[in-house]
Amino acid sequence: MNATKAWVEAQFPLIRHHGSLVYLDSAATTQKPEQVINRISKYNRQEHANIHRGVYDLSQKATMAYDQVRQQVKYLLSAQRDEEIIFTKGTTESLNLIAYSYGMPMLSEGDEVVLSIAEHHSNIIPWQQLVKNKKAVLKYLPVDIEGRIIESAIGTVITEKTKIVSVTMVSNAFGTLQPIASVIKRAHEVGAVVVLDGAQSVPHKKVDVKALDADFLVFSSHKMFGPTGVGALYGKYALLEKMIPYQTGGDMIEYVEEQTSTFAPIPQCFEAGTPNIEGIIGFGEAIRFIEQVGYDFIHKEEMGLTKYAYDQLSHLNHIQIYGPLDIKDRGPVISFNVEGVHPHDVTTILDQDHIAIRAGHHCAQLLMKRIGLPSTCRVSFAVYNTTEDIDRLIESLKKVRKWLGYES
Repeated sequence: MNATKAWVEAQFPLIRHHGSLVYLDSAATTQKPEQVINRISKYNRQEHANIHRGVYDLSQKATMAYDQVRQQVKYLLSAQRDEEIIFTKGTTESLNLIAYSYGMPMLSEGDEVVLSIAEHHSNIIPWQQLVKNKKAVLKYLPVDIEGRIIESAIGTVITEKTKIVSVTMVSNAFGTLQPIASVIKRAHEVGAVVVLDGAQSVPHKKVDVKALDADFLVFSSHKMFGPTGVGALYGKYALLEKMIPYQTGGDMIEYVEEQTSTFAPIPQCFEAGTPNIEGIIGFGEAIRFIEQVGYDFIHKEEMGLTKYAYDQLSHLNHIQIYGPLDIKDRGPVISFNVEGVHPHDVTTILDQDHIAIRAGHHCAQLLMKRIGLPSTCRVSFAVYNTTEDIDRLIESLKKVRKWLGYES
């Protein structure tokens, strides 16, 4: 379909319901379009049954709907096989799964795991636990003042001892686009596998895992118009074959004996227990919505909003913006601070004007420490936002220092 801005805006009932709300926290979670809400409701009202167990019609139809989403994710990422897609609770669980299921059997004492200073905590702590357990070494790619990995350091930090490199594609704190191609090239030169955190990438533009030659890619449904508690992990099949089960129990076995059990094939062996069926079906509908709107439309709209917001913020006194100066080097995220005002105070004041933004360290304390900041304000955009939203943000920000008595 040829999406229009008016049509897209009309698809989000929460935004319609809160007519005065300006929602600028989509990097944390996006709002859901009507069709996603309706699809989940239809499943619960008309189609609810467990999957992969019943031979009766209702269960078979639920299973088909669930399995179809795996195909949707495969096509979304341009993966080669349905089996390369594993459903999880989200990006965090996906990273923990890879760290345990791949890292535990493949890492030896003295081996290296490389991250970047710009990582979300979800892409740090699982690896900290892994290297501690395996007596391996954790290293970091440095970043510059814009939060971008310093390319000249890639060749020296990633060495022959490096076995795993796990990096974000886009910084959730500053919106910085990372030099992923350079990281992958160097990692593969030394035989390391690359894990890509796509939580802030897949919702906004086409990610082709085959073209990237990505070994693993993880992302979450709720950051791309879908339900919470659902995510996907892509892995090259040859690597998935080397992995051990992350959790055990029902639906991931073929046969159980008193002392031993045989596991189901990939991907079922990584999906123990009854999954979030309604959430995954809703995830599929969110993908359908993105396909209807189109990545080209989404990217154009979001980056237009980002440029407009950046320009407007730049003209305000007492505002410090962080991250890339060039809009083409960032995603739809802008972090900033108001001189003399704590970010939490800024967001509290903006909330009085029904403007929702994020304040804090954004689960990126290493990056904040590198830049010398305890926290920032963050605005992040989705395709449902408008320039009018940004105008209201700017007008509200003009009042912040006056409200606190810094200006008359």
